[in-house]
Amino acid sequence: MLKIISELIIPVVLLIIPLYGLIKHVKVYEVFVDGAKDGINTMTKIFPALLAMLVAVGVLRSSGALDGFAKLIEPFTSRIGMPSEVIPLALIRPLSGSGALGIATELIKSKGPDSFTAKLASVMYGSTETTFYVLAVYFGSVGVKKMRHSIIAGIAADIIAILSSVFYSRLFF
Repeated sequence: MLKIISELIIPVVLLIIPLYGLIKHVKVYEVFVDGAKDGINTMTKIFPALLAMLVAVGVLRSSGALDGFAKLIEPFTSRIGMPSEVIPLALIRPLSGSGALGIATELIKSKGPDSFTAKLASVMYGSTETTFYVLAVYFGSVGVKKMRHSIIAGIAADIIAILSSVFYSRLFF
């Protein structure tokens, strides 16, 4: 029963939305096209920030700067019980979700899905946010220029999430 529902839910929703619009006398196609135009306009606004963010993440990973910084802070992270393999994930997650997913996937494949490192990486990935990506893309799309307090709050939340991930993963795993 659940399989049938899961296979039908998207087509049913895609059918219900236009039908509802027709019942409410909304010009569904015109509204859809206007929304697509707005989406393209938003994309042109955020693309430069998104491209810069992706290039920065690529440079950090390929230059070895990420690994170098991870080795630099390893004495501090080992005191709280964070394995050194997870440090790059904690550092890249505020910048890029896809970069962090790549690191988490590598950890799960290399350490095994039932290892503490893989479990911690999964908890950390789910608990933290792509702070700088959100600031660059979403704030950039609406033209927010002063984001000082947002950066501080976002980084503080990421640090707390990383520390909590380590604490609760140690507690439960």
